[in-house]
Amino acid sequence: MDKTNKEFETVINRCRELFITKLKDYGAAWRILRNSSLTDQIFIKAKRIRSFEIKKVQKIDEDIKSEYIGIVNYAIIALIQSELGASETPEFEIEDAIELYDKHANICLELMKRKNHDYDEAWRNMRVSSFTDLILMKIFRTKQIEDNQGQTIVSEGVEANYMDMINYAVFALIKIDVK
Repeated sequence: MDKTNKEFETVINRCRELFITKLKDYGAAWRILRNSSLTDQIFIKAKRIRSFEIKKVQKIDEDIKSEYIGIVNYAIIALIQSELGASETPEFEIEDAIELYDKHANICLELMKRKNHDYDEAWRNMRVSSFTDLILMKIFRTKQIEDNQGQTIVSEGVEANYMDMINYAVFALIKIDVK
């Protein structure tokens, strides 16, 4: 499991680098997004991955890795927005954004470690396409919870679903890199 922890950290660091680069290019424009918009953005990424997996043809020159990285980053942004709420302006210090990114990435890492222990690394025997489907399922669950104004009866909230999306996307990226 130490190997998985190291691979997870490597993937998250790659996602983090892109997050920081985009922060420098665009600022924190994402601060104005409500979580429902972030969920829809993650949906677009996952649908594109699934479309490529089914059609085996893509007409946009962006690889699947970049879409999974986008899922990780948008889901971490959604966790940040869940904590802070959407803003009317995109003004946000880069250092604060990075600190919150790291905080939520570390929470996801700790969750992955606990689940990976209990599930005994079952993800290693899964297909990448299954991660895509699981992410889509988590998106639909999240959308339903959002439509219910965050109210659930027995289910986990949206934050737990975002964390699972992150972990599934990281597993997919690990498996893609291994191939």
